[in-house]
Amino acid sequence: MIKTNDLSEIRESINEVDQSLAQLFEKRMELVALVAEYKIENDIPILNSEREKQVIDRALESLRDKSLSREMEIFFNELMAISREYQSRYIDEKLVSQTRRCGEASGSNVWGINALASRETKNPKIGFQGVEGSFSEEALLNYFGKEAVTSSFRLFEDVFKAIDAGDIDYGILPIENSSTGSVNEVYDLLRKYGCHINGEIVLKVKQNLLGVKGARMEDIKEVYSHSQGFQQSAEFFKEHPSWKLIPYHNTALGAKLVSEAGDISRAAVASERAAAIYGLDILKENLNFNSKNYTRFVIVGKDLELDESSDKISVVLTVRHKAGSLCDVLRLFSQEGLNLLKIESRPIMDKSWEYFFHLDFEGNLQDPHVSRIMDQIRSRTTYFKILGNYRRHR
Repeated sequence: MIKTNDLSEIRESINEVDQSLAQLFEKRMELVALVAEYKIENDIPILNSEREKQVIDRALESLRDKSLSREMEIFFNELMAISREYQSRYIDEKLVSQTRRCGEASGSNVWGINALASRETKNPKIGFQGVEGSFSEEALLNYFGKEAVTSSFRLFEDVFKAIDAGDIDYGILPIENSSTGSVNEVYDLLRKYGCHINGEIVLKVKQNLLGVKGARMEDIKEVYSHSQGFQQSAEFFKEHPSWKLIPYHNTALGAKLVSEAGDISRAAVASERAAAIYGLDILKENLNFNSKNYTRFVIVGKDLELDESSDKISVVLTVRHKAGSLCDVLRLFSQEGLNLLKIESRPIMDKSWEYFFHLDFEGNLQDPHVSRIMDQIRSRTTYFKILGNYRRHR
């Protein structure tokens, strides 16, 4: 009989229980390895939700002290997760070993994800939203070079429509700003049109107040720009509450409109390049409140393209609308040593308070370990799509 007032005796008994648990755990992992072998031979997914539910329900039924049901459920949920991760690692090591022995040299890895080499399209046609002098065009020229064949479009969606129709090979679109966050419309359009991300470039953005020749700050009554331009310059405009801020499709389009109007009471927020192109004066430089104001642009195309230099993966997924579902996915990144770079949520239409989750993380799909983790993520989701595997901007 354990003396309840003797802590050392209680701890000794706990040590004995823990030793038994460790031995039982080791035995369980041996059996889990046998299950993994069977799944390899029969091409069965690691996750079997119905089987896990049966195991947990059986454990709860066998519990004598029902007041411990909550703790028992947590314990077995963690045990299920540990068993899945062990299966994943076991299968990784087994299949990588087989691949090395077989000297596999096909265009796809052992999990069937094809490695598509980057297309060497001669003189690809590139689309961007806006007009000459826009930040999107500047990013395009920096990425593809000044000899690129370009087409401009009024709206973000027009770029996606042109890709879908085959009128252009790629589009370049802003997806994230370091000051104001994500460009949500682009995330939504990526899903809507089923396009892939095949590259990215980061551009330092300096917003400037532009006016016609001879205009002064005190003349200004209306200012035109894209909503991002206004948001990135919010602190400046607080000092001029009487000015009317008019959202426009694009910063450079706003500059073009002001130039064509020739009205000293109108101004635009746009780049230095737009000022030079449309013959405008810079009335005030560097309006953005963040001196380290950067915009990340993605290169979008119809097909998934990757090669050995690809080191960043973007996916979109949904999970079951129940406690722990998203955590079950995110746990993989820590356990498997994958560096998660970003997570973004977007609402699912017609499903209030349910979301698409966009994830960016480091990796190459040609790496068997990464590919296996993709299978693990897919098995924990209700919807899963790889948006791209491309070279991260340096």
